Amino acid sequence: MTDTDHETRGFPPIEPIDAPQEMARFMTAMRRLQDTVVSSAPDGDLWTDGARRIEELCEQFELHRAPLGVAPAGRAPHLPGLGHPLVPPWMLDEYGPGGVVMRGHFSRFHVGGNNAVHGGVIPLFYDWHFGMIVSAADRPISRTAYLHVDYRNVTPIDEPLVSRGRIDSIDGRKAFITATMTDADGTVLSEANGLMIKLLPHQP
Repeated sequence: MTDTDHETRGFPPIEPIDAPQEMARFMTAMRRLQDTVVSSAPDGDLWTDGARRIEELCEQFELHRAPLGVAPAGRAPHLPGLGHPLVPPWMLDEYGPGGVVMRGHFSRFHVGGNNAVHGGVIPLFYDWHFGMIVSAADRPISRTAYLHVDYRNVTPIDEPLVSRGRIDSIDGRKAFITATMTDADGTVLSEANGLMIKLLPHQP
């Protein structure tokens, strides 16, 4: 797909980058903040002071706004979650036409209750994983048509996990994808299947 194709459809090219060390440190600190905030019960003064500091930091970052495809978040394959704070901190382990293997963990920030990962976080992870599978197979930019998750066991936090996914079949614009998440002992925690459809020209 050429740059002209992207411009025609209004979808900018998303190219991976080598993230600077400073960005890696920042994302580590930001993930720590997310985990700490949902684990704390401070008094009102700390909430007020924390809000002020974050607001000041936002003002500094807003001076450096960049368009989609230029901002580095989500484009750093050597950082957990590609350097995007919304995405769970997983890393690409295997990446190729035959599929994508990811390794990582979930943290306190992702808890739904009783130290189990929130059920809504898991589809988010799989949707991201499916996007990596499409890219690894050198498929054109695609959108999720459907995503189905079967929850087999409780997904824990702070434990090493593995997710293996691949394209099962292709039918024209359609790529049918499956993935399975397991713990370190090989216990299946969840399974997902979905359909990713190649965008037509002019589709956003």
